[in-house]
Amino acid sequence: MTLTPDEGARSPWITVWFSPRLTIERLVATRPTYLVWLLAILGTVASLYNQISVIDGATYLLNWQLGLGLVLLGILVGIAWLYLAGLLLSWIGRLLGGRAPALHLRAAFAWSSVPTILGFIVIVAIGAANGRGTALDLVPLLVAASSLWSLIVFLLMLGRIEHFGFWRTILTYVFNLVLGLAAALFIRGLLYQPFNIPSASMSPTLLVGDYVLVSKFAYGYSRFSPPFSAPLPSGRIFSAEPTPGDVVVFRVSKDQAVDYVKRVVGLPGDRIQMKQGRLYINDTPVKREPLARIFDDGACGSASGTSARRWQETLPNDVTYETLDCVDNSFLDNTDVYTVPEGHFFMLGDNRDNSTDSRVLSQVGYVPFDNLIGRVSLIFFSREDGGGAPARVRTDRIGKLVR
Repeated sequence: MTLTPDEGARSPWITVWFSPRLTIERLVATRPTYLVWLLAILGTVASLYNQISVIDGATYLLNWQLGLGLVLLGILVGIAWLYLAGLLLSWIGRLLGGRAPALHLRAAFAWSSVPTILGFIVIVAIGAANGRGTALDLVPLLVAASSLWSLIVFLLMLGRIEHFGFWRTILTYVFNLVLGLAAALFIRGLLYQPFNIPSASMSPTLLVGDYVLVSKFAYGYSRFSPPFSAPLPSGRIFSAEPTPGDVVVFRVSKDQAVDYVKRVVGLPGDRIQMKQGRLYINDTPVKREPLARIFDDGACGSASGTSARRWQETLPNDVTYETLDCVDNSFLDNTDVYTVPEGHFFMLGDNRDNSTDSRVLSQVGYVPFDNLIGRVSLIFFSREDGGGAPARVRTDRIGKLVR
């Protein structure tokens, strides 16, 4: 098809609404990379926000810190998904006799997000004008309409650049969804799995509202490695033992449906004891230095305005981290000696007076090697509950390595 001069002069921002097939044809013929990265990022941010607004209200992004955090997440996810989608669509297209290279498919993927971005702008405007008023009842409808519009635009663009009819276009889209889901499950099951922190037991290292990535390959794989429990045999493959100081996610033998996150302080054969709130390993006190007290933000379960002791603790292998001491001579500040059995590890929470960990043998106890899921590596997002006010993003915690 040959474009007329009038059609070639029109902006794609205009033609994408009523002629997406001609729009993508002109773009891939002249400027296949035009604004692709920007649209992929904005489309991801818009999609995330639109879904959030259905659940949490359209004023969610009016907090600039939360908006900034969502933009940073959109940059990472948007670019990664753009290239993954282009690769998958290119492979599927060739399988079905298509002609489009990955470069052109990325353009179609990015430009099809324009209706979603428009829906995002409208929803933010509604939130700014009406707060949580009755106009917000329109938000789910707007989200559904903009998402459906984006899907139709994508299918039209995909069919045009691949020279597909209706059924091959639909089949390509379905195959892409299946392969995308398989890729996500592969990453989640074998590489990195996201977790959120629901309690203050690891404060100040991990705070309530932190979202972390857990390295699944750090210690090898066991029956607890898949995202969902599977009836697999015991034992680990490609195994590597954790080192003291690692922050790990694991399951306990007494309740295998709950994920715990604690710090490894004892290896097989070690003797662990707490004396007056101080950690002893093999009868030697762990080095610690006092730090400035911090105001308790709920980590100790006490009223606002109170403060808690903070220590810098250094294990024998020179791993350093911070701990909280909420109460002097609390129930778990003085314990018997725990001798870690072979094939097990001893776990402690950094919030020593507010953590159910290996000191509580009836609930957690010694953790078998098989029960380790992975090592906490990175905080990729952090959200502080506003307690009725708009939530606040802890931008200083995003991208922080966990040690």
